[in-house]
Amino acid sequence: MGTSGSGWISGLLGVIIFSGSLPATRLAVADLTPLFVTGGRAVIAAMLGAVFLVALRQAKPTRSDILPLGIVAIGVVIGFPLLTGLALRHITAAHSVVFIGLLPLATAAFAVLRGGERPRPAFWAFSGVGAATVAGFALGQGGGSLTGDLLMVAAIQLCGLGYAEGATLSRRLGGWQVISWALLLALPVMAVIAVATMPANVAAVGWCAWTGFAYVSVFSMMLGFVFWYRGLALGGIAGVGQLQLLQPFLGLLLAGLVLGEPVAWTMIASTMIVILCVVGAKRFA
Repeated sequence: MGTSGSGWISGLLGVIIFSGSLPATRLAVADLTPLFVTGGRAVIAAMLGAVFLVALRQAKPTRSDILPLGIVAIGVVIGFPLLTGLALRHITAAHSVVFIGLLPLATAAFAVLRGGERPRPAFWAFSGVGAATVAGFALGQGGGSLTGDLLMVAAIQLCGLGYAEGATLSRRLGGWQVISWALLLALPVMAVIAVATMPANVAAVGWCAWTGFAYVSVFSMMLGFVFWYRGLALGGIAGVGQLQLLQPFLGLLLAGLVLGEPVAWTMIASTMIVILCVVGAKRFA
């Protein structure tokens, strides 16, 4: 299999893992504060990353890598988890996941600005149709609020920046190495936040909340990025980034199965349109 095809498969695995992030976050913030979830998940993932880096004797990043790693940390270690955690205090998981459909456009835009990619005009057409389909679906779903929606939009912008910056670094450092170093860079701040916001009565936190917290700590914050950054680096940031158009519908399915939230029949029709847009974007990326 070619490098590009391998990148798309790796990216798809990352999207599947990320699809559980918002439903899991919704479970976690039911009993835990968004700040603790943000700090705690980063601390756990950073410890996992440190083990991998030491065990596999990875070289330290250069001084010129610190700023890009800081941007990755701000985007995907701090910004996206915190803002989505706050948003999920105001909106349902089913409503929040549809905003992920705007993430491919944000990622592609930052790929142009930060990664030097130049997709063809047809790519932007397919990407725009896919994003419009998801946005239209979001408006028809309900379950939102102005505060929650604005927090989700801000989260998407930061996440797109972190994805594009991390993918560019991954070409040189490797996918899992990028997220590991970014997590370690943010560790001092995240550790302070986690300790300061730790629940006073740990026993009072339900097992559902701890399960959600465990998922976002291990899968969303670490393993998902192993596949995702590899996919973006091999297959192209703008192109592979369009796979995120599938994430809202996978997330809605999980929201229905895990949280019992309603899933409309329009999800199926919208999903088919989005799949066609992903296929078209892949061709012209």
